[in-house]
Amino acid sequence: MDFGAYGGEAATPTIDRLAGQGVMFTNYHTSPLCAPSRAMLLTGLDNHRAGVATIPEVLPPEQRGRPGYLMHLAPGVQTIAARLKAAGYRTYMTGKWHLSEDGKDLPNRYGFDRSFALEVSGADNWEQKSFMPYYDEAPWYEDGKPARLPDDFYSSRFLVDRMIEYLRSDEGDPRPFFAYLAFQAIHIPVQAPPEFTAKYEDVYTAGWQALRESRWRRAQTRRLIPLGAPLGAMPPGLRAWESLAPEDRRIYAKSMAVNAGMLEAMDFHLGRLVAYLQESGLIGNTLFAITSDNGPAPSNPYPEPLFRLWMRRHGYSRELATLGEKGSFCFIGPEWASAAASPGAFFKFYVGEGGLRVPLILSGAGVPRGRRVDALAFVTDVAPTTLDLVGVPAEEAAPAMDGRSMLDVLRGRAERVHPPDEPVGIEVSGQAALFKGDYKLVRNNPRYGDGRWHLYDLRRDPGETRDLAASKPELFEELMADYRAYAERNGVLEMPEGFEMHEQLRRNTIRNQIRFHAAELLVTLLVLIGLIWLGLRAIVRAVRRC
Repeated sequence: MDFGAYGGEAATPTIDRLAGQGVMFTNYHTSPLCAPSRAMLLTGLDNHRAGVATIPEVLPPEQRGRPGYLMHLAPGVQTIAARLKAAGYRTYMTGKWHLSEDGKDLPNRYGFDRSFALEVSGADNWEQKSFMPYYDEAPWYEDGKPARLPDDFYSSRFLVDRMIEYLRSDEGDPRPFFAYLAFQAIHIPVQAPPEFTAKYEDVYTAGWQALRESRWRRAQTRRLIPLGAPLGAMPPGLRAWESLAPEDRRIYAKSMAVNAGMLEAMDFHLGRLVAYLQESGLIGNTLFAITSDNGPAPSNPYPEPLFRLWMRRHGYSRELATLGEKGSFCFIGPEWASAAASPGAFFKFYVGEGGLRVPLILSGAGVPRGRRVDALAFVTDVAPTTLDLVGVPAEEAAPAMDGRSMLDVLRGRAERVHPPDEPVGIEVSGQAALFKGDYKLVRNNPRYGDGRWHLYDLRRDPGETRDLAASKPELFEELMADYRAYAERNGVLEMPEGFEMHEQLRRNTIRNQIRFHAAELLVTLLVLIGLIWLGLRAIVRAVRRC
């Protein structure tokens, strides 16, 4: 909940203004990982039905290619772009795609007329290079063809520039448009121009526990959670701020400052797009939907010696003075992620509220002004709501959406999006949850979860601090049965024995590194064999002379 309107420290005046002029959702949920969320956002389908059950980076080989685990949108699945294009809309996309692995399943195949897309999960924000050893490069594509980034690239600025360019090139076209702008902010590597970072350098020096508590208090003041709702502890195993050496505190405090600066920079460039729409006379008939694909990222690869070696080989540093600038690798880590997710439990990769509950703002044409919606809502609800707002019926030939239109709630004609007896499930790489009315059944696996099922009353306990599984056994069993039905209906696969996402990422990364450098490794091996052979030959000759 990093936006200013939701109590974050970063200045986000563009987003805050749109929130004030529209509807803010306080109980909206996505998936714990980026690609499944994007698949659900664009299709209105559960991630398994859409074909993107998880992200390829953590996919075990036993699941690759199975139905629901294709790592691209399944045959027959339609995006909202394809539906709107069929209804006469121009369609544009810039930014992160992450629904393809081979350069084929790109936006141009799924209803977008123009697109400038990053195929993979992330990349450097200053230049065209990979951000993690799982990838060998940063594959950008324009309209389905490989593309190169300009020398003055900064992700948020460039993505808005290109979107404005696409819109401007069709200014004489009377058709309405649909634009999907998928910023890299605030995915790792966290990077921002220093002028945005500078104003936050003293904001986070009190540490992560202080931030977690202050955001919890602000969430109550802003009525995002009930007054007196308890705040849970951070996940076990996280460090106390006081245990850090002074130099480590400085670099972690600045890392969070860069995070805030990156968010403000994104908001600034989004403001340029809004200004263009105003100048072009389009703002009055434009609907905005602003959201996030998961909770705060806990990634901290720096302790791994092989990652530090990879950083040096790829020109990355972690120097305090230039943190967030070109050539630096910055992240906030699990402690700041837990603080930023406050009062939610856990963060990205997990299905606690800290990993799933994110902002959603709808603003503009057809949306009431200045309203708050506390009703439970999901990422699959955005596509049907958008189609409902613009008056485009769902196509009968396409798979029926799992999400529900939120239009009646937006217009004040209903209090709930989903009936209290309707179960809604989510599963990503073994992390699983089911919502029903005010209750949530949840299982968070290691490294930070315990792998057991828990039951919470989210209306009274949004921080998931009081497990009701033992005190409400009948309700617990009812929701367990609902989850099993959800898993069977959507083709959820069991995870392999001993699976853990971070370990699977490590294994998949090693496999990819071997593939990337197979030729180098072969040459090195042949050289070593040759040297050994020459050495043995020399020894044999020496022995014979003796």
